[in-house]
Amino acid sequence: MRQHTEILDDGTLDYDETFFSQIEADSLFEELRTATPWQQERSRLGPFPRLTAWYADAELTYSYSGVTHEALPWTPHLLEVRRRAETAAATPFNSVLLNFYRDGQDSIGYHSDAEPELGANPVIASISLGSVRQFVLKHVKTGEKLKFDLASGSLMVMGGSCQHHWVHCVPKTKAAVGPRINLTFRNIVAY
Repeated sequence: MRQHTEILDDGTLDYDETFFSQIEADSLFEELRTATPWQQERSRLGPFPRLTAWYADAELTYSYSGVTHEALPWTPHLLEVRRRAETAAATPFNSVLLNFYRDGQDSIGYHSDAEPELGANPVIASISLGSVRQFVLKHVKTGEKLKFDLASGSLMVMGGSCQHHWVHCVPKTKAAVGPRINLTFRNIVAY
């Protein structure tokens, strides 16, 4: 069941808790966990508290937080997931950033996906696999927070002006949680 929400300053959120069936989500999680060439990236502040991988169309690069990713070639399975995400988001994607949160101490701080190469109002399609983790959006001016417990197999599409007025994070937790993989599809338009 897809839920559409209009958020402050012309942002949109579309959430589908059952984008993938549980069987599909479990299978994709295991495939990505074992077959992805995960990297422990480092910024000037130290190692990222998660592992990453970036797949994209040939010749693309993607830079954020002092790290530049060179494109890994699409796998057949990731191309199929990309096609499904493009259909659901009604927008093309030419790259996907994978984040592997190994436990509750792996996280990502508040940020927006508003790099210039993503264009004026980037659409980000985020697929969650594995353990449930909290996803928090915060409005940069008002401080309003929206919290979601993202289910395995779910899809969250952030659209409109969301990336310009809201930041989002996956906070650390002391709860005993298992591993989670997140796929964030995006379209690089300026390269």
